[in-house]
Amino acid sequence: MNYKQNKRVRRSLYAAAASMVLLTGFTSMAAETEKKTEQKEYVRTEIFEWDFAGTAGAVQGEALLDTKEAVQAAYEAYLIKVEEEKKAAEEAQRLAEEQAAAEAREAEAQAAAQSAVSVSASEQELLAALIFCEAGNQPYEGQVAVGAVVMNRVRSGAYPNTITEVIYQSGQFGPAMTGWLDSVLASGSYTESAMQAAADAIAGSNPVGDCLYFGNGNWGLQIGDHYFH
Repeated sequence: MNYKQNKRVRRSLYAAAASMVLLTGFTSMAAETEKKTEQKEYVRTEIFEWDFAGTAGAVQGEALLDTKEAVQAAYEAYLIKVEEEKKAAEEAQRLAEEQAAAEAREAEAQAAAQSAVSVSASEQELLAALIFCEAGNQPYEGQVAVGAVVMNRVRSGAYPNTITEVIYQSGQFGPAMTGWLDSVLASGSYTESAMQAAADAIAGSNPVGDCLYFGNGNWGLQIGDHYFH
């Protein structure tokens, strides 16, 4: 082999060796690149999977906490509403009771006004004279009771509606029929007790209820020597 041929062989071997080195390098680089890519994909997958799970758990936890807080707030609002409704009901009941009581008092006042009799001073004196004649010797309650019978008749509707007409109604009171009543009235000889009893009876004092009669019989409500019925 001459010098030129030997040189060509060496060049060929060198080229082949260089080619193998380059090829090996490229292969190694490709493998390394692929390996790094796979690692990156793995890491990226792992990170993605971990973040998703953590985020989902955090969202669920926050949602559960929000739900509990919302339920607690709703329950507290419900309790407040119940308490307010209870107070409103109690206040309404109180106002209703006060209104009912006021209406009852007004009704009583109206009833008293309707039952009140306009009495002149002369009629009070006439009633005092009758009380003196009928019960001057009786306890004070018995004197008021006689005056109450007269006032019951005035208010009853079955008798005249004035004291004078009731007392002088024919056949009702003995002192009026005999003239004794007029004599006592003219002389003013009735007692202060009889005058006060007349005033009390006119004002509504009534120890005999709705009795319209009295006498010396043996039945009815007894006050002193009289029986009222």
